[in-house]
Amino acid sequence: MLKTLSRRLFALLGWKLIEPPNRPAKAVLVGYPHTSNWDGVYALLLKWALGLDARWVGKDALFRWPIGGLMRRLGGIPVDRRASHGFVAEMANQFAKHREFLLVIAPEGTRSLTKGWKSGFYRIALAANVPVSLAFVDYARREAGILAHLTLTGDPATDIAAIAKHYENRPGKHPELASPIRWLE
Repeated sequence: MLKTLSRRLFALLGWKLIEPPNRPAKAVLVGYPHTSNWDGVYALLLKWALGLDARWVGKDALFRWPIGGLMRRLGGIPVDRRASHGFVAEMANQFAKHREFLLVIAPEGTRSLTKGWKSGFYRIALAANVPVSLAFVDYARREAGILAHLTLTGDPATDIAAIAKHYENRPGKHPELASPIRWLE
């Protein structure tokens, strides 16, 4: 029922849902660009509309009282971005434990403009040996969904170029805040 309601809401708002065939059972789902708080609202609707049983990574501040419990029930996994504590290995282990597992990550790590992408999503996908799915919300075209499912080559330069090609001309709500698709150095 939630799937049907979400699809109808997208249609009522004049949005088109996009998804390529053959969705993998396991994938790291990249959410780009992340330029507005509205991205989270549309991403949640997209999750329901496409029937994605997806977990998502968010800054630990989102998981405090009074909304922390709700965020976890919606699939959220808190991460302390200030400390390094084996998150890549922890997430790779979660992929190994489940028959189906979709993990949503915004590689920019913020809604603000950055110089490039953090590599955590990439390292998780390689460690778990799963593809990367490219999710988007295109406010200009009023389209949202998944552009492609990519199997990584293990060559960071090749892979980031392939990802960038798929996201060409897919602006966020605030295009000036969309970080360039390149690795942070």
